[in-house]
Amino acid sequence: MPKVGMEPVRRKALVDAALKTIGHHGSLTVTMSEIAREAGVSAALAHHYFGSKDQLLIETIRSLLRQLRVDAGTALSKAQIPRERISAVIRISFQADQFAPEVVAAWLAFYSEAQRSEEVRRLLVVYARRLKSNLMSGLKPLCGTFDASRIADGAAAMIDGLYIRQSLKAAPLSIDASVALVEDYVTGQLQAVTAETIAPHPTLSPQAGRGGR
Repeated sequence: MPKVGMEPVRRKALVDAALKTIGHHGSLTVTMSEIAREAGVSAALAHHYFGSKDQLLIETIRSLLRQLRVDAGTALSKAQIPRERISAVIRISFQADQFAPEVVAAWLAFYSEAQRSEEVRRLLVVYARRLKSNLMSGLKPLCGTFDASRIADGAAAMIDGLYIRQSLKAAPLSIDASVALVEDYVTGQLQAVTAETIAPHPTLSPQAGRGGR
């Protein structure tokens, strides 16, 4: 029988072990026995706490999402102006623990699994929506809803793309370089919106459009 009071400790150890094992393998083809061995417990105890490997994998993704939510909330609470909110979200997306090789490999494995598992896909959709919402919270006061949504989509795509690129060990990017690329994109887009507002493109009259004078 598991010791009383040990369940939260053991469950966390198994989630951490699942993340590490999946990262090392680069896929979800790991076994419950391999995860349990990494956690220093028996496979029977792992099954007792999670029932199946699939349930443990789902809890591992949820754990990553919870940590991202906590980190983002802490960073956003310190931001005093909208632009700082955007920078906080970008920086959190590339923080050191998220860029650990095994974590990057695990995220890629989860994205692959989302093609087959509806529950995994749903959790990754939650992540994508939360990322866009956090970016929008800083962008909307600066450029309005329409442009904020467009810029947030672009920034989120860059964040995900740069994160995937990190798995290419032949051409890895540093955290600072990744942050700078997304920051440059957001700054350029905000400047373009401001310029358009100040000096909008002239609209041709129907006559001018047909070569009239």
